[in-house]
Amino acid sequence: MAVDRVEKRLKRVTAALDAAGIRYAVIGGNAVAAWVAQADPSATRSTRDVVILVDRTDLDRITQVMQHLGFQRHDLRRLVLFTDPEEPSKRAGIHLVWADEKVQPSYLLPAPSVDETVRDPEGFVVLDLPALVRMKLTSFRDIDRVHIADILSVGLLDETLRKALSDELRERLVEVETSIE
Repeated sequence: MAVDRVEKRLKRVTAALDAAGIRYAVIGGNAVAAWVAQADPSATRSTRDVVILVDRTDLDRITQVMQHLGFQRHDLRRLVLFTDPEEPSKRAGIHLVWADEKVQPSYLLPAPSVDETVRDPEGFVVLDLPALVRMKLTSFRDIDRVHIADILSVGLLDETLRKALSDELRERLVEVETSIE
């Protein structure tokens, strides 16, 4: 039931952003699930929230779209969160991450651009796989390592993608690979 609510929220919000002509990319657990599902639908994990990469300059337009859907805006330290009136928990909200900006000052790289995207078979725009892998290896939290392991487990990470990584990100990838052997 909770998985259905997240999927419904994801599709409702992305359809509204598409209709408004706002560029975005689904990132986080939903992006990983979208990529993993293309290789093996049974290998996907559920997530409670929806994380969307956007340009900071679009925030006013995004706020209008989200408020029209009934969502409430919360300005947090480094991001903006919108809570759904049907499930007002901040854990189940829509989190915005700023494109081309570091999520945390300590991160190696800024978040990708909203230009590094593809349209998922489900209809929403998702971060392309190389950018998603870079983003996950950059943040490298426990959940990010799990997501990289999921991507590896279904064979999505090929040699071309590996070679495109910086030395530091490649070292992190090897760390994940070693931990799952």
